[in-house]
Amino acid sequence: MCNVVKDILLQHYFGKGVRGGSVEPESDIVQACRSRKDLTENLKQLQCRTLIFVGENSQFHAEAVHMTAKLDRRYSALVEVQACGSVVTEEQPHTMLIPMEYFLMGYGLYRPSQINFSPRSPLNPFCISPELLSPESKGVKLKPTKTQANLKA
Repeated sequence: MCNVVKDILLQHYFGKGVRGGSVEPESDIVQACRSRKDLTENLKQLQCRTLIFVGENSQFHAEAVHMTAKLDRRYSALVEVQACGSVVTEEQPHTMLIPMEYFLMGYGLYRPSQINFSPRSPLNPFCISPELLSPESKGVKLKPTKTQANLKA
C-alpha cells in the first residue's frame, strides 16, 4: 500500500489527537499502522473466514476487489454495497445484516430462528416471495463466491 493511501486511511479512522501533529507525537497505534508490512503475498494462506464490505462508490473499491482476489475463496466473500461510499458501517449499516447471515449460514454458524412463525403469517419466510429476500432487493450486490468450506469430520 502506498504512503498516500496509508495517510488517507489514518486520517479517516483516527482523530487529530491520535495522529499527532507539530506539538504532539503520533500515538503508538498510528506508528504501528504506518510500519505495517504488506500482507498481500500471504493472503492465500489465510484460513480464517473473511467477509469484506465495500461501497460501490468507495475510493478503495479497487483495493477491496484486489484483496479479495488474493484471498482463498473457500474462506472469503466480497459484498459490494450499492449507493455507498467508503464507510458502509456508517452509511448503510442495515445492508450488512443479510450478507452476514448468508455468510455465517454458509459455514453452518448461523440458523435463522423460526420459533414464532405462524403458517398463515405474512411474516413467515415461506410466504414471502424469494425475490424480496434476495440481497439485491435490499440494495446489496453480492459477488458470486464459494462460501462452503469442505469440513473433514
